[in-house]
Amino acid sequence: MKTNLISRSGYLQLQQELDHLWRVERRETTEKVAWAASLGDRSENADYKYNKQKLRQIDKRIRFLRKRLEQLKIVDYSPQQEGKVFFGATVTVEDDDGQQRTFIIAGPDEIYQRNDVISIDAPMARAALGKQLDDEFTVITPNGPKAWIVTKIDYILTRS
Repeated sequence: MKTNLISRSGYLQLQQELDHLWRVERRETTEKVAWAASLGDRSENADYKYNKQKLRQIDKRIRFLRKRLEQLKIVDYSPQQEGKVFFGATVTVEDDDGQQRTFIIAGPDEIYQRNDVISIDAPMARAALGKQLDDEFTVITPNGPKAWIVTKIDYILTRS
């Protein structure tokens, strides 16, 4: 089950996507469907079929975004978070082999098309929550447990 947390910037991006789909994409696609339908026989009209399918996909995404935006809770930065790993933190961790990873803990709706962001629902994020500098935590992986140490915590991207 997805956590219903999101950063303010992530929430605004979803709102912008919804607005763009509703005001631009849907309007243009509806006009194309109407134009293609006016050409006559719809059974062999590729433009009609393609744009009708595209319109269904747009409508599906619009319904999803409207529902999802109602469910989400915006989490803003708080100075009380400093020094500990919480939602919105940029965290650097290191394993026993000296391998480092840096990631931002964000909501599940914000992780797509980004390599530096992990969901708060991810095992790594869950294990790191509440930790401080030099704290060790363990993540269960398919290859067995793996220990990590928190080497840096920053909220620079979520402060405003």
